[in-house]
Order: sequence, then C-alpha cells, then structure tokens
Amino acid sequence: MNPLLKKQINILIVDDEKSIIDFVKMGLEAEGYTVYSAFDGMEAIEIAEKIKPQIIILDIMLPGMDGYEVCSIIKKSIKTSIIMLTARDDVDDKVRGLDIGADDYMAKPFSFKELLARINARIRSDFPKLDDMIRIGDFTLDDGAHEFIYCGEVLDLSPTQYNLLKFLLMNNGIVLSKSLILEKVWGYDFNGEENIVEVYVRYLRDKLQDKEHNLIKTVRGVGYKMVAQ
Repeated sequence: MNPLLKKQINILIVDDEKSIIDFVKMGLEAEGYTVYSAFDGMEAIEIAEKIKPQIIILDIMLPGMDGYEVCSIIKKSIKTSIIMLTARDDVDDKVRGLDIGADDYMAKPFSFKELLARINARIRSDFPKLDDMIRIGDFTLDDGAHEFIYCGEVLDLSPTQYNLLKFLLMNNGIVLSKSLILEKVWGYDFNGEENIVEVYVRYLRDKLQDKEHNLIKTVRGVGYKMVAQ
C-alpha cells in the first residue's frame, strides 16, 4: 500500500513485550495505519477510551490485569474488534476469549502477514465504511459515499470532477499527460478534445481555492501533477 494512502483506522497494540510491539507497530505503520501501544491492562483501557480504536491486538498475559479482563471492560463501552494473542495454542483459552467478546485469536509466534490479513478481514466485516476511506494529505476520499472532504469540508463536485480529482490524488506526485487523464477519466470512447481536461482542472482549482496552482501543478508540454502533502 502506498504510504500516502492513510486509512482512517486506529490500531492499539497491547503487550508487555516491547520487541513484539515494535515489530507489529513498524509493519502496520508501513501499511498506513495509525498505531498506538500499551504495556499493561490499565494503560490499554485508558488509551482505548481516549482514541476508540477500531482494532485492538491484545495479549492475554499482561501484568496486573490479564487480557481477558481488559477485553471484557473495553467491549462494554467501545465498538472495536479485538484480536487476542497468547503464547499457548489452547482451545480452552480460545473459547474463553471468544465468550467474553474477543473477535479473533492468534497464537504466538505468529507471522505478520497472517496478522495483517486478520486485521483487514475484521475491518471489512465490522467497519466496511472505513475500509472505503482513504486519506492523502488534507484530502479524505470516502468512496462508499462518493464524497471528498478537503480541510474538513465536503467538496461539492460533479461526477466528472469527482473522478478527475480521485485519479489525480491516486497518482499523487506523478506527472500525468492530458491524453492519459482523458482516457482514464472520460473513457476510451470519448470523442471530445483534450482541452476538456484543462476546463475541468480549472473547475477543481476553483473548488479547492488553488489560485497559485500549489495543489494541481501544470507541467508544461506534458500535463498535470497533484501535490497533496
């Protein structure tokens, strides 16, 4: 996943082993997630109540308060998906965890690839709307609602303006020729002139108040480049 495509999903990792937290956090941040960490149960509950994470990766064996109790407390007040971790691949442990509200279960040691797959599965299942949301710079794309939010405001865009802005943003930082934009946004069977691209870029600049062309840059003799930071 392109690091610029920041999903609006918070993940909390709870484990008393710093090496595990560092390993998982590094991998998830590389995928574009916002990641928080806690080393014990009380800290986990405090952070969860504050940030309301969509996903919690929760170790069972924690100092003071074990993962079962943490899971039970959090599930009573927060809508979240909890993936429990244990050093033992024991059926009774799994049953107990699922009975108190855990959504999934993984035994240590685990592969990051499998953990990521389980996280993505939980997001698709429990937070389908968020799975459609992508953040790039000050833009948030909610593809499910067919909506763009820029600097906290919903943009009033026509269908073509929406598709053009989406194509520019999904290729953020890349110079795109007018012919390519025409092909991808208007389609192969469009019989109009390339200057229609210029017209719609001007519409977008007006909507974004991009008078200095700092967001949508013109690359002379080639086309346009989106620069969203």
